[in-house]
Amino acid sequence: MQLYSLGDTGPEVSEIRAKLTALGLLDGVEAIDPTVEVGSERWTSRESVYNEAVDLAVRTFQQQRGLLVDGIVGPSTYHALHGATFRLGARTLWYQLAAPMHGDDVATLQLRLQDLGFYHGMVDAYFGPITHDALVNYQTEYGLAADGICGPGTLRSLEFLGTRVTGGSPHALTQHENVRNSGPQLAGKRIVIDPGLGGLEPGLTLDGPDGPVTEAEITWDLAHRLEGRMSAAGMETMLTRGRRNNPTIAERAEAANAFGADLMVSLQCATATTPRPNGVATFHFGTLHGSHSMIGSILSDFVQREIVARTALRDCRSHGRTWEILRATRMPTVQIDVGYLTNESDAAVLTNPHNRDVISEAIVVAVKRLYLLDRDDQPTGTYTFSELLAAETSPRE
Repeated sequence: MQLYSLGDTGPEVSEIRAKLTALGLLDGVEAIDPTVEVGSERWTSRESVYNEAVDLAVRTFQQQRGLLVDGIVGPSTYHALHGATFRLGARTLWYQLAAPMHGDDVATLQLRLQDLGFYHGMVDAYFGPITHDALVNYQTEYGLAADGICGPGTLRSLEFLGTRVTGGSPHALTQHENVRNSGPQLAGKRIVIDPGLGGLEPGLTLDGPDGPVTEAEITWDLAHRLEGRMSAAGMETMLTRGRRNNPTIAERAEAANAFGADLMVSLQCATATTPRPNGVATFHFGTLHGSHSMIGSILSDFVQREIVARTALRDCRSHGRTWEILRATRMPTVQIDVGYLTNESDAAVLTNPHNRDVISEAIVVAVKRLYLLDRDDQPTGTYTFSELLAAETSPRE
């Protein structure tokens, strides 16, 4: 679809404004210049103008929904805007294989089924096979037609019933127990490493100490250094792309799911329109509805602290987001934006091979800390890779 941003006009902008108004993010009668000239045409309807109030409302919505905050309505933001307008009961819900239904109504259904003890997945607002199975099980137990369709009869029964279980997300608790039961050793753990870009999308090109280097080459080199250290620790690893190809996000997630990984680490570089933004940030799955990946959040925080402690990169902290790579993967996934290539200081860090060694070591140590859980007693930034390998060959009691 076309991208819409500040200064655009037309019927599509009217639709965007209407959705933002319905969500309470935009005053439908805010004062703006009623006449905006575009080329040879004149738009006289204020509802057709993407002005500063709309830009602010879009940015607010993006922040609330864990999207990239850029004030631009592209496919991801429009998709989220469309889904946010639905309330449970406004439409019939069922599993559509080719294009799963999504929206706030689906998230509400997942929360209701979770409270009743039937839904154990992430509350991701997508009506997939796990939601379908949970709904069928609920309908079967309560004597409803077990068709997996959330229509008027199912909705009425959900309204009459209270919660069966409380005390946290079953999905989060399951993730935590999986990590605890797998033990502190890294040997045998299956990790997917996802270097960003590749193929015909090399990203920015920078001058490094050994000559020009592209954004894709930086993430590829970092991924290989990480893979080498993880393999040395006995972990099974898989890269989502080769050196010269660039799979889609959906293809990367599908490959990770097929591998049956325990964790996924996605490596990205950040860019900005100005040289001022700088620093490293990490991301895990987290939604406005309060659902998040518990293990993803813990690992994200470990990675963030280890990298900041070992490098000169500024701490931009860890955040919950609903990005496709975080939502579509069945294992806990962390995306690491290792720095801004548009910032001179960050670029100097990332183009230096020694620093990429340091970052890869920080990530492996963070993964080790995740599996150590309450056995972790090393101060942040001090646990070395050689100590980690020694711990792998001499497990703690």
